[in-house]
This record gives sequence, C-alpha cells and structure tokens, in this order.
Amino acid sequence: MLPRGRPRALGAAALLLLLLLLGFLLFDGRLRRAAALDGDPGAGPGDHNRSDCGPQPPPPPKCELLHVAIVCAGHNSSRDVITLVKSMLFYRKNPLHLHLVTDAVARNILETLFHTWMVPAVRVSFYHADQLKPQVSWIPNKHYSGLYGLMKLVLPSALPAELARVIVLDTDVTFASDISELWALFAHFSDTQAIGLVENQSDWYLGNLWKNHRPWPALGRGFNTGVILLRLDRLRQAGWEQMWRLTARRELLSLPATSLADQDIFNAVIKEHPGLVQRLPCVWNVQLSDHTLAERCYSEASDLKVIHWNSPKKLRVKNKHVEFFRNFYLTFLEYDGNLLRRELFVCPSQPPPGAEQLQQALAQLDEEDPCFEFRQQQLTVHRVHVTFLPHEPPPPRPHDVTLVAQLSMDRLQMLEALCRHWPGPMSLALYLTDAEAQQFLHFVEASPVLAARQDVAYHVVYREGPLYPVNQLRNVALAQALTPYVFLSDIDFLPAYSLYDYLRASIEQLGLGSRRKAALVVPAFETLRYRFSFPHSKVELLALLDAGTLYTFRYHEWPRGHAPTDYARWREAQAPYRVQWAANYEPYVVVPRDCPRYDPRFVGFGWNKVAHIVELDAQARQARQPLLLCPTLQEYELLVLPEAFTIHLPHAPSLDISRFRSSPTYRDCLQALKDEFHQDLSRHHGAAALKYLPALQQPQSPARG
Repeated sequence: MLPRGRPRALGAAALLLLLLLLGFLLFDGRLRRAAALDGDPGAGPGDHNRSDCGPQPPPPPKCELLHVAIVCAGHNSSRDVITLVKSMLFYRKNPLHLHLVTDAVARNILETLFHTWMVPAVRVSFYHADQLKPQVSWIPNKHYSGLYGLMKLVLPSALPAELARVIVLDTDVTFASDISELWALFAHFSDTQAIGLVENQSDWYLGNLWKNHRPWPALGRGFNTGVILLRLDRLRQAGWEQMWRLTARRELLSLPATSLADQDIFNAVIKEHPGLVQRLPCVWNVQLSDHTLAERCYSEASDLKVIHWNSPKKLRVKNKHVEFFRNFYLTFLEYDGNLLRRELFVCPSQPPPGAEQLQQALAQLDEEDPCFEFRQQQLTVHRVHVTFLPHEPPPPRPHDVTLVAQLSMDRLQMLEALCRHWPGPMSLALYLTDAEAQQFLHFVEASPVLAARQDVAYHVVYREGPLYPVNQLRNVALAQALTPYVFLSDIDFLPAYSLYDYLRASIEQLGLGSRRKAALVVPAFETLRYRFSFPHSKVELLALLDAGTLYTFRYHEWPRGHAPTDYARWREAQAPYRVQWAANYEPYVVVPRDCPRYDPRFVGFGWNKVAHIVELDAQARQARQPLLLCPTLQEYELLVLPEAFTIHLPHAPSLDISRFRSSPTYRDCLQALKDEFHQDLSRHHGAAALKYLPALQQPQSPARG
C-alpha cells in the first residue's frame, strides 16, 4: 500500500539519515586523527582522483530521467540488487529507469518485487540474459560471476538504440550519495571519451602480486568496472562491438582466460584506445577487496559516494574502516523498503500500475469506521520477494504435491521438523520486516536440515499494517507452487511421515485430473503436549487417541470446524469416502493447483479457511446446475483419505487470536466481513448462495485458536 501516513514515514527516513550523518561525522573524526598520525594518507594512487579536486559539474535538471543498467542472475544476486536499489532510492532526487539484464530466476523475483513495491518515479525494463549469452560464451572466464560477468560488454547493442547514456553498476555496490551527482560527471567527458571509470585500487594489473602473475594488459593501474558511465551513442559510432571482440581474441591467443571477466577486456581495449576513457573521482568506486589501496582514496567521510564490496568474501574484507562500511551496508540491507515509496513531488511522473486505483479505494475509507484497520489492511499491497533463497524446482511429475503454508518470525522453529516430516516440495510465505528477513536468512544458513533442502521455496512478504494478512500470504505461497497439486496446510501442523508418498499414490489411484476434481481431506488431530512420540502409522495414532495423548482437532473448543470429516467413520475406513459440506467446515485439503484463491478480505483471525472451503463447495454446486454456461467447470468432491493425518502442535496464541478473544469490536468486524463475503457470493452464484447464509450468521467461537 502506498503510505497514507507520509509524515510519519518521512520522519522515520529523516531519523535514519540523521543517524547516518552522525556516523559519518564520527568516521570523519577517526580519519582526521589517522591523517595526523600517518602524515598524508592520500598520497599514492587515487589521490588525484578525489572528489574535491577541480570544479564540480552542475547537477542534472531536477526531473531528468537517469538510466541505470545492472546485470543480475540467480537468487543471491537478486537480494544484492535490492540493497543497491534501496541505497539509490534513499538519496535520489530524480526519476530513475532501471535496465535489468536477468536470467529467468532473477526476472521472476524482481518483476514481482517492483510490481508490488510500487515506488513512484521508477521504471523497470528487463532484458533476457539467455539471448545475450552466445555473444560472450566463447570467452574463457575464471571469475566467479561466470558468463554474467561478461555481459556488460554487450550493453551498447542490448540496450535500446535511442538510449545515449547509462550508468552501469555491479550488484555489490552501495550508494552514499545522490546518483544524480554521478550522472553529472558525464559533463566532464571530452568529445571523444565514451567510458567513465575509477582507477583500480589494487596492484592487480601491475602484475606484482605473486610470482609469474600475468594479468591482462591495462593502462597503468587499470580501471575497475563496478561503476561505469557509458556514452552508448559514441561507443556504437566507434564500432565498440568489433573493437572489444578483436581485442579479446588477440589477447586470448597468449592468455588462457579472463580472470576478472569484463574488467580485463575493458582494460585491454582502453590500453589500446586510451582516448575512450574519462577518469572518474575514486570516491565513486571505493573498492573494499583485500590488498587494495582504498584507504588512500578518502580522507573525510563526506568524500564517500559509492562503496564497492568487490570481493567474494564481501563483508569480511581487510580494511581499517571495514566496520564502519559494514554498518553502513547493513543499514540499507535492513532498511524498511516501505519508507522508500515516497513521491518526488517536484517531478510529475506516471504513477506505478494500480497506484491510482489503490489511492482512490483508500480515499473512500472512513477513518471513523470501527473496522477501518480491517478494510485498510485488505487493500494493502505488500512488497513480495518470491524465492528469497536458492531454490531448485521439482522435476515435472503428474501426481506431485507441494505443501503450501504461511508463517511469521515466531514460527520459524517449526521449519526443521516440517522438513523432516515432508520430503516433498514446499512453498512457504513468510511475513517479515526487512530486518527479520536477514535474521531468517541466517537461521536457514545455520541449520544443516534447512540448508540441505533446495526444494523448499521461501517467499518473503514484507510486513505492513496492524493485522496479519493470512489469506494474502496463502495466495502468495499458492501462486508459487509448481506441482499439479497442493496440500493446503498451516505451519503449526506436522504431517504424517508417509503422507507425501501416500497423497501422490492416492491422486493416481483415484484418477484425479482433467476428468475429476476433488478436495482430498487430511484428517486433523492435535496434542497439548510439547513433547510426545509422533505416530508412524494410523494404528499408532489411534492408540494415542484412545490414551488421551491426542485429540481430534479442536474437539473441545470448536468441534464444528472438523466434525463433517466424521472421525468415527475414519477409524474404520479402508477406502476414501465422500463427505458433505457443513457450516464452519475448515478441513486441510489437497486440491489442484488451479483451485480458487483465498479471499484476501479476511485478515487477522477468523473465517479465513472456512471461506475458502465455501468457495470450493460453491463451485461444486454451480457445476451441478443443468444450465451451466461454463461446462469446463467441474465439481470439487470432498473425499476423506483413510490413512492420512496431520497433527497440530501446541504454541502460544497469536496477537490476532488474543484480540479476537478480548475485543467485541474485532468480532463485530469479522461478522461484517462475513456479510460482505455472502453478498459477493450471491452475486457470483445466485440463489445457490442461500445455502451458506445460516453458516455466515453463526458466531465464531471466542475460545478457538
């Protein structure tokens, strides 16, 4: 949701900026003391490139569109791009157009992210990296970036022909200044210069790092390509594509491969054509790899413009000020991206897709309405980062099942046990802040169980608003499932150890598919004990049930929620049996992936799963109508599986459950949502929706949860 409380959002941003400035001042003091002790810390490479030497170019016009190109591939690189973009957005005063060269994985992630981020005055264009690979795949490359590290070479031909200038960035840079100041350096180019680069701050191209070290040719110390200004028009006119190809082929006759990817080839071309390059002030690319002379580039904190973590070790590099740089980077890593949705008031721009309709809907809300926060929450557009961690999709199988669930930070402890119980693919939506997302990342990396599972897709939905958007989270996880069937579960349930294989076998045996649609019911049980021996079979479960260690789910507090499953019949059942919908029925089911989505109006606690089962049953009733206009719509049968079970584990009640139990207003608002749901159901299904009216009028149990 675009922030309604803009003064509060801007206040938080201003506070962060103040803290950063205080940090700069402290850092500046340390640097000045170091200068007094060390003499002239600026002597040596990079000194002539400081930002304070020579006249500064005028800033670009306030509303000039700045173009930025980034090559990004894979899950990890996509996370890096987000931190880079946050730092750009924090300082920027101009509209931006991002040109992203991506593989399929990164495109899926970043398209979803920017669509849901809805940042004003930011356009995003995508370019298929796979289409560019043949242009660079012939170049042997030892750099860890692989083929993607060579793709900056082809940007002049890959980007639109009408685009004349672009800033090119590596994904591991962080801005400490307004990017428009970097764009302004195009004004320093002579009539022949086409490439702006910062001098390399290591001895790599001097060839003296170790015995027999033989780098590619470079002009002096060479240049680092983590930050590049490209005059695309001039490069095209100069025949850039032929130029770099000829140079690369010639050097590869005597050198086995590139060691630093595109940087080696850029430097070899510049060595041969030095008139192409404009030296940029070194503070626009402060390089923090080991064995660099980055400390000689800056003497005051205000000098810093762009910090470049150009090492595979990233935040573990050796630099006397690395702690300051690390904290600066972590500030943006964990910064609340919702605060960056602020508008550029002096620059009229096209609003993000859907923003106008959203603002109109928000403007129609009555802030005096007791249910205002419910209505506001259901309109909120959350930022979504799909496949937050590396993920290997399962191989296509006709009867495969993905477990779908959602969780917040206080349920992370369930993940390891869930992975032990369910060996198949999972799609999980996590409701987290930006800072919690980093804690989650470290949690997974530190767990041998979770780190070993590449078939679990984690989707971060960034937290915003006072109520838990449970059905929006479910829909995110459901939309990202890749198998034909999904098991719609909750994170506080552990499935039977054999359930994954049993479900796949049942789907095949029942002939589910295009000819028959069914919701396979997995009977739910619960234990009140934090430690108990999990049953390995139905026989063991029944023994625990008879001993009072297990109960049918919510038998004491909300029996109507699962009573239609008919547990007495299930005890003796040898084959699947059909049951009928009843009021407040909310079983855990296995359904085709294209099943109806959850109703997003239900936020917080109450009726979120019930409404989904109503939708399934309503489709079934409509399918039975003789004058059906949609003959492809098929009935969802409710079939209970005789050997399936899942068990709920005890936990502290959530905040929303506590509010539901204690607040009559909360329960009144839930009833209002149920009434609106029935009105919509009537519009879609006509008189058939009358069947559900008594259920909608029944109160929800305050004890449930």
